[in-house]
Formats: sequence, C-alpha cells, structure tokens
Amino acid sequence: MSARHDVVIIGGGLVGASLAIALDRLGREVALVEATPAGEMPAVFDERNLSFAAATVNALSALGVMQRLQTPPGPIRRIHVSRAGDFGRVVLDAADYGREVFGQVVVARDFGAALESALGDCRHLTRYRPARFLGLASAAGGVRGLHVATDAGEIELETPLLVGADGSHSSVRGALGIQADVHDYRQRLFVARVRTTRAPDGTAWERFGNDGPTALLPRGDRHHGFIHGVPEDQADAVAALDEAGWLARAQAAFGWRAGRFVASGPRSAYPIVKVLAQRVTAPRAVLLGNAAQSIHPLGAQGFNLGLRDALTLAELVAEAEDPGTDTLLDTYARRRQPDRERTLRFSDGLARLTSNDAPLLRPLRSAGLLAAGNLAAVQSMLVGGAMGFAGDVPALCREDAA
Repeated sequence: MSARHDVVIIGGGLVGASLAIALDRLGREVALVEATPAGEMPAVFDERNLSFAAATVNALSALGVMQRLQTPPGPIRRIHVSRAGDFGRVVLDAADYGREVFGQVVVARDFGAALESALGDCRHLTRYRPARFLGLASAAGGVRGLHVATDAGEIELETPLLVGADGSHSSVRGALGIQADVHDYRQRLFVARVRTTRAPDGTAWERFGNDGPTALLPRGDRHHGFIHGVPEDQADAVAALDEAGWLARAQAAFGWRAGRFVASGPRSAYPIVKVLAQRVTAPRAVLLGNAAQSIHPLGAQGFNLGLRDALTLAELVAEAEDPGTDTLLDTYARRRQPDRERTLRFSDGLARLTSNDAPLLRPLRSAGLLAAGNLAAVQSMLVGGAMGFAGDVPALCREDAA
C-alpha cells in the first residue's frame, strides 16, 4: 500500500497536532502519523501544567482550539521571580503594560482533548494510528518517501515535505542523519496539582534554589500547578515520599507566599535534558518542537517556541505551490533562528545561573534580580519574551488574527 500527501507529520503530540490543524485550514492534504491508537491520548497529555504565552493563546484561539477546553484556563496576571538566599526579586504585573494577562495556564490533559476535538473536524487530514515511522524510502521527482508500520502492515508514503515532530528522541532526526547536542541537567522535574490555603490569584511564582527551580502556577480549577526540580541523586527519595512528606518538601522549597500547602494530587516526574538539533532542515524535511529543541522548562517556553515553529512553517506553506523546496526551508530556518537562539539562551542561562550556589555568584544574582525588578528596559524585554511577541512573530500569534 502507498499514498501521497502534501505534508506528512510524524508525531501527534502538542506541536504535531497543532501544525496539522493549521495546515488543514489552508486546504492542504496532510497525513498525521501517530503512535497512539484511536480513542487514547498520547502520554504527553497528562497532568502537566502548560503556560501559554499571550501569543500562543491568540494563535490557538484563531485555530479554534482554546474554545474547546472543557476546564477554564488559569489567567497569569502577575509574574513573581525570586531566589532563596538572594536579595532582589522581579514582580511583573500585566496591568502595568496595558494587558489583562500575560498568558494562560492549561492542563496538558485538557489541551489534548481540545486538540483531539479540533482534529476530528479537519476535512483534509488523514490519520495513521497506531503507526510508527520505520525509516526513509528512496524517492524521486521532488518527494520524500518513507516507510510506516501500521496494524494492517507496512505502508509507504510519499510527500513533498516530511515534518519530524516526534519528540526529543526523534526517529526522523536520526533517519535524516542530523546530529544533536545533548546536555543532562542531572535533575528530575516533579509535577503535581496542589491546593493551598490561598486560592490562585493570577500570580505565577518562580522560586529558585540550590537544588533547582520551583514554580507555582494559577490553574483555572482553584488549584495550583506545582513544579519542582530535584537533583537526580535525590529524585527516588522524593518520589517515595508520602503526601505529608511531599507537602512538607513543597512548603520548604516554595515558602509561604501562597499560604499552607494542604493537599496534592498524583505526582509525575521527568528528567530534564536539553537536546538541540545541529540543524532543523534537510532536503524536503524539517524538525519541529522537541525534535528540533528540547529546552529546560524554566520559563515555560518549550511549547510556546515549538508552536511558533509550526505556525511559521504553516505561513510559508500557505504561500507555496511546492511546500518542500530548498528555498522555502532555507527561509523557514532563517526566520526561526533568532527566536530559537534567544529562547535557548534565556532558558539555559537562567537555569545555570540560578541553580549555581557558589557564594561569589550571589552578588551577581542579586544584582540581576534588582535590575530586572527596577529597570523598565529590562522589564519590557522580559515581558516581550514571556508573552511571545519578541522578534518575527507568526501572523496567527497577533491579536488581530485571533
């Protein structure tokens, strides 16, 4: 069996599904190759709390996804950043910039359901599921060939543009011969829903410590999303804590700004590893999202960056007769490079600086927090990045598109 599609996307997670919806709106015949069977959700759609920048909210609203959320998102009206043991803090208020919110907090499980609903309404989409990318096939005449395993047997697909959106351990990236630089932060990130004696008030808290970052995010269900970085050599012990021990650790790491921690939902944990593809394009192929870059979750920029990747590609495909030409992919890489490099520098640099407990760095950290908290120019830069409007922004990310 063989089939041909305008675009073939490997990976039906956050970025791959979003791209499929965007391309369907353009009338492109798209194939989505998904590992998860129909009726099941990919593992990525779990209890994780996703911070959507304002630009991301605009784009997903324009795509008709935000309207499908069953649970209201939690508005981020303020951002509060501090570090244990250091002077200075950063407090940013959306009202000071003429905004109601900086962004929204969405539970990954709810987002997955909204994406699935939107995918169900796509008219030009073919979904292969459960299916697995096996490798590239020989092809000519301006197309890529690839082998895909399905329950019905192996099939061959042809496409002018192959998109690898299959995560940090991307099989597409490997098949294309693209190397990746890997940095293990030696941390595990614990995620849970927690309740405190104070209901969320729209503040997103980021608290740094010697062991890693801790964040408390305002969800829309009167709970907080709790995110806690733990050194790898302590992770198993933290995972074994009962609820009382876990809440005590959370209280000690975060402090009392949100009141007393009184209850927690189930915990999940993920290793924190940066994976950076050395290039994001190959002849008639492109890498998006975590396949192109998996970054430190500090600053919550991973999905926001990946969505801007996807929407920039969709924008270029909309104007092209052939979606996979070298010219189009070169333009894509050139447009995305500044945003990619800026976001990587921000997340990686902040992670390294704030987690280093060297006493000589304390004055530098404090000075940086004081500057960010008091200098309008620094604040504006942080706000622009946090809202996703810095640099070359895809059209769907702008408010007039939403």
